Amino acid sequence: MEWKEAKKFDFNLGFVIMALTIIGLLNLYSATHAQSTTGLSKMFLSQATWMGIGWLIFISVSLINYSFIKHFVWFIYVTNLILLGSVKYFGKSFLGAQRWLDFGFFRFQPSETMKISLVLVLSLIFARHLKKQALDLQDLILPAIVTIIPFALTVTQPDLGTALIMIIILGSMVLYIGLRLKLILIALALMCLAAPLTWSFGMKDYQKQRVLNFLNPGKDLRGGGYNSRQSKIAVGSGNLFGRGYMQGTQSQLEFLPERHTDFIFSVLSEEHGFIGSTLTIILFFLLFISILRVAQSTEDPYGSLVCVGVGTILFWHFFINVGMVIGILPVVGVPLPLLSYGGSSMVTTMGSLGLVSSVSLKRFFF
Repeated sequence: MEWKEAKKFDFNLGFVIMALTIIGLLNLYSATHAQSTTGLSKMFLSQATWMGIGWLIFISVSLINYSFIKHFVWFIYVTNLILLGSVKYFGKSFLGAQRWLDFGFFRFQPSETMKISLVLVLSLIFARHLKKQALDLQDLILPAIVTIIPFALTVTQPDLGTALIMIIILGSMVLYIGLRLKLILIALALMCLAAPLTWSFGMKDYQKQRVLNFLNPGKDLRGGGYNSRQSKIAVGSGNLFGRGYMQGTQSQLEFLPERHTDFIFSVLSEEHGFIGSTLTIILFFLLFISILRVAQSTEDPYGSLVCVGVGTILFWHFFINVGMVIGILPVVGVPLPLLSYGGSSMVTTMGSLGLVSSVSLKRFFF
């Protein structure tokens, strides 16, 4: 890449990503340091390594012309679909879920990379419609098929949270392009009809219990409602300025479950209070605004849709995770991007942000 092109790098985007990754690493250290006598827990060292790899991927993808990837989109999608399907037969189980492929030196979660694969293939399908009339029914058949297949495979793992993100990706991209009013009304009617069927036949007992605990938080505080209750205690006890770094009682005394993954934001809220939580949320919104700005400024429909898809993934992960932590949404296994522990999530997030950065660099040449 020439220096003239390098100077067009979106440093605002890079700064926000850097700030969030630093916050994530410091927060994870606080959440896990008690697990090691030296303070450098295995989880922290692993996350630091994956974060370094993530930054290398971000820079590498930024330097690649994203339009080159269009030639390999279907290959990427099918390969990821095969890996996702193989989880049922070769996957590693953990806490009742079978979502990972164990390669010895690391565990890979295909559903994480499937989300960005889905964005790439849907962007390719929808690109020709972006500047034309609203989508009609026949325009949705192929996108629905390529979404439903990984959705079904992910639900069986079971991982309803990630599966729903896939449906949301499709819905968000469709709404961004435009949909005829009659199809919107039909979709809403189908959702209403599908809700009771999903409850009766598509959800496992523990998933139903999570919804019931959400609707009645005080019903089972020592059982299914325990996680949500402890999370809300942690968030509330942070008050305005927090208890201080590594001083949170809920996290340090291990009352807070899954504090390194699903409830990592609870740790941040308890230790840094309303001020720290708000500043972190502001950084996330600056990230979303940066992504949408790139999507709207590029002249290439494919690049614009890739940015919308990436923004959709990150926004809904953020919204669902934070909503779950503060008790306005049921508890589901959706990580907080750049903050929650997980190599697959970190690498996928940084790679997808690299795509946005690549679109940002190349938008000046269309």
